Amino acid sequence: MADLREDKAQIAEVLVRYATGIDQRDWALFRTCWTADVEADYGTVKHAGVEAITEYMTRAHENMGPTHHRLSNVVVDVEGDRASARSYVHAVLMLSPDDPGRWIDVIGNYTDELVRTPAGWRISRRTTRIARLLASGETPVG
Repeated sequence: MADLREDKAQIAEVLVRYATGIDQRDWALFRTCWTADVEADYGTVKHAGVEAITEYMTRAHENMGPTHHRLSNVVVDVEGDRASARSYVHAVLMLSPDDPGRWIDVIGNYTDELVRTPAGWRISRRTTRIARLLASGETPVG
C-alpha cells in the first residue's frame, strides 16, 4: 500500500510540475512532465512529441503577463508501470504584462495516461476537455 501511495504522490507531483513549469516559464521543468513521444490534445490544438508541445507552450506564453494554472480534484489509478489521472484545471492567463484588463479564464479537466520511466512518472497522453472559456469583455463559451 505504501508503494501505491508513493506512486500517486509522484503522479500528483508531475501535474504540479506541469502547472509550475508553465507559470514560471521554466521550460526545462515543463519538459520533465512528458514522455518523448507524448500525444497531447488541448481541444483546439494537438501535439505529438515533447519538442512540439514545449515549443508551442513557449510561443503561446512568451508575450503574456502572469499566468495561474490550478489543478485540483486529482484522481489517480495505478496499474503496475502505467497509470491514469484525471484533474480539474482552472487557468487564468493575463494576455498582456502591461494590461491587467486583458485576460482569459478557462475551466475544464485533463485526462492523462502516464508511464513509469527510469526518470519517474511521465505523461504519455493528455486529453483536455474545456468546460468554459471566458475572455475579458466576452460572453462565456462552453
